[in-house]
Amino acid sequence: MKISLIVPAFNEERLLGKSLAEMKSALTAFDQLGWTTELIVCDNNSTDKTPEIARAAGATVVFEPINQIARARNCGAAAATGDWLIFVDADSHPSADLFADVAKAIQSGKYLAGGATLKFDATQRFARFMAGIWVAISRLFKLMAGSFIFCETAAFREIGGFNEELFAAEELDLSKRLKQLARRKNRRVVILTEHPLVTSARKLHLYTLREHLRVLALVIWSPRSLTRREACHLWYDGRR
Repeated sequence: MKISLIVPAFNEERLLGKSLAEMKSALTAFDQLGWTTELIVCDNNSTDKTPEIARAAGATVVFEPINQIARARNCGAAAATGDWLIFVDADSHPSADLFADVAKAIQSGKYLAGGATLKFDATQRFARFMAGIWVAISRLFKLMAGSFIFCETAAFREIGGFNEELFAAEELDLSKRLKQLARRKNRRVVILTEHPLVTSARKLHLYTLREHLRVLALVIWSPRSLTRREACHLWYDGRR
């Protein structure tokens, strides 16, 4: 069995080094099973030292010139040679225990894809509240957060990967299509809950509540707006 860990990265020089170190440590969960792994970073047209930091960490670096999360993840997946893909954001910190849970899900043969519950690296009440809301929605509807998705490579390629028309919520679209495929193949999608993914709460600090609510309103009442970069500025305006 081979696992491909894919990390999309746009101007992540501040956090990437530590994140990759922790990801590599977590990958030992697969090494202990005798599985092989590869670490792929997609440089999504960064203007800082992101690609140099990734190479220094021993990652294979691929380049996607169009600054879009869906394209970056698809670019990384195109270079992957593993039987299963794991997508982890550059500001997230999976543990070896979480990867061990992924391995158990794979070994069971029941699952086509999955995600994990989230925990923000912040103690503020608002951060805990937002994480709790997402966890409830994710578990109820089997929706995978973009910061952590694992998927059988053949299934990912069968459905055509992430939708490159979307500049945000592409993980929700992927979740929907993977669930449909899983039902056709008599398999399931799982949200792992035992060991949550620790991810950065920086967007909660960098943007106001009004900005977050505006984006949420767009997702709910004007989904087509997600095909316009300017409507998804929380992901693309460069604030770090």
